[in-house]
Amino acid sequence: MKFSFQAKSLVGDLREGHIEAITRDAAATMLQAKGLVPISIEQEKNVPEIVQSIQHLWEGINLREVAVFFRQMSTLIEAKVAIIYSMRAVADQTENVYLRTVIWEMVDDLEDGMPLSESMSKHQDVFEPLSISMVQAGEISGNLERSISFLAENAEKNYDLTSKIRSALFYPAFVLSAAVIIGFVVSTVVLPKLTAVFKDLGAEVPWYTKVLMNFADFMSSYWWAVLIFLIAFVTGTIYYLRTEDGKREWDIIKMKMPIVGNVFKFVYLARFSENLSVLLSGGIPIVRALTIISGVVNSTAYESVILRAADEVKRGGTMSSVFARSPHFPPIVPQMIKIGEDSGKISEVLQHIAVFYGKETDNITRNLSTMLEPVLITLLGIGVAILVFSILIPIYNLSAVMQ
Repeated sequence: MKFSFQAKSLVGDLREGHIEAITRDAAATMLQAKGLVPISIEQEKNVPEIVQSIQHLWEGINLREVAVFFRQMSTLIEAKVAIIYSMRAVADQTENVYLRTVIWEMVDDLEDGMPLSESMSKHQDVFEPLSISMVQAGEISGNLERSISFLAENAEKNYDLTSKIRSALFYPAFVLSAAVIIGFVVSTVVLPKLTAVFKDLGAEVPWYTKVLMNFADFMSSYWWAVLIFLIAFVTGTIYYLRTEDGKREWDIIKMKMPIVGNVFKFVYLARFSENLSVLLSGGIPIVRALTIISGVVNSTAYESVILRAADEVKRGGTMSSVFARSPHFPPIVPQMIKIGEDSGKISEVLQHIAVFYGKETDNITRNLSTMLEPVLITLLGIGVAILVFSILIPIYNLSAVMQ
């Protein structure tokens, strides 16, 4: 059975976490053996899987918190603080309850003699395979400090890349969402009152005004059906995008979008190059490194290409030959990787590629709002023009005739 507990250490620190034992008394005995004084021990109930998913989503851990965790660990370990004490210090100042619980569970595992990488592998919802493999390589080589330092820098760079693309797309997403909401309200509330003027006067109106009048009548009568349809459409789209086919199609569509397509492509290339360079620098074999990176890039299109490259290397070939045949890799990337393969400095070459595409991402995201602003203004202007020409101008003409 699994129990959640609160206990105090010999120095008075409050501990929270989970422990597996046959009975509550056995759990208390196990805690005391670890030098903890139990305060409360409660048996955990079996929570349905869907409830666990919702709970984890609510208490989840974002990239920034993972980056901060590795940076704090790196700083403490570089200061020659023992890893267990380092994790205890990080746990005490971690605000995220879920992450704090995970860290305390890892501390318990370390006190039981479990390697850090094995303890991290028990929490793959928090730590990516890349992080686990890097820590494992550090443990084998005896250079865990360097591995965690690599992870800290890598996590920060990944967080920066993700933050840049989110901040760049926030403005257009907000404007389009506001436009949809305002358009729905205008169609259901404002338009029916305006078009009622033409019906009361029985005046002859242009064909485009009649189309808008019919649309207003439909929205005023069946707005609830339109709202249900929109909610169902959005929900169905999100569900489909989470399927394998949906992810694959959406990843391809994203990179073909005008203006923002290059942002996604450059982010994927920078993430691929940076993470692969980190793994190879940490002593991870190239086939295993490519397999790990395929799931870290966060693009099914790149994932399939990288896995093909791993198979090619396993058969004695080169990954640059696979990348050269893929439309997702610009020609300069496989050419530079080939130079690295021939010279034996592939990690350094990948780092240069990561820096180059990181700068390209900076340049595009810095000007993305400026480039998208005319497009958004044009779309909003078209909507306002339709309303003016279809409703307001005919009303103005009618009032002039009546005078």
